[in-house]
Amino acid sequence: MAGEDVVAAHPNRLIYVNDPPNRELVLHPGLGSAVADADVTLVSGFNVIQDRALLVDRLATVAAALDGRAPGSFAYFEDAGYHVPALRGDVRDALAGRVDAWAMNEDELQAWIGRSVDLLDAADVAKALVDLRAAVPARTLVVHTKYWALAAGPGAGDLRAALRGGITMASTRYLHGDDFTVDDYAATGAREPGPLGARFAAEVEAVAGAAAGAVACEPAYALDVPRPTTIGLGDTFVGGFLAALAGR
Repeated sequence: MAGEDVVAAHPNRLIYVNDPPNRELVLHPGLGSAVADADVTLVSGFNVIQDRALLVDRLATVAAALDGRAPGSFAYFEDAGYHVPALRGDVRDALAGRVDAWAMNEDELQAWIGRSVDLLDAADVAKALVDLRAAVPARTLVVHTKYWALAAGPGAGDLRAALRGGITMASTRYLHGDDFTVDDYAATGAREPGPLGARFAAEVEAVAGAAAGAVACEPAYALDVPRPTTIGLGDTFVGGFLAALAGR
């Protein structure tokens, strides 16, 4: 049987997952006190769990920990592709009202609203944000893509530096892999934003601001490298976002 070549339109990745520890997601008994002492809390990882009873138990523990957060602290939830899509509603119902930002990439955005989105069409993205708000009633929504990253909701403008931090960190890893330096990060941050993303960012802030409430959008950089790193860029965005947020 002849083989068949599959060519992606741009650098991407295919991930095969077999992760029993994450599927069980055993939580440390000191989680509640750790969250109570934290300025910033990152919540993620529920997408791999496939047993509803186990998921409900873990969510109850995390929800109780989030309820004990210190005033003024920030809770960030990073969404993911669910191995059992029907379970994502349990996660949303338990956590959407308890976090300050609910974040995702473009694939997860499209999964929540049930349709494809033209990432460079400001009107289409503005409509997608309205639909996403109906599906995920979190305080502030964050969406990060190859062209841009945005925050939509109360206080979105306060997250602009964090969006830029996430873009810069993910872009630096895309260019240099895991072995990058502070100087590499600074050099990436000195680049001009890509023209497609820059044009979109200006348009979507005007269009979506009227349709979906306050929106802050930061354009990504236009990057071209022979051997890019594509695995873990979403996680790297989160690290850059939270590092910038914690340093504000």
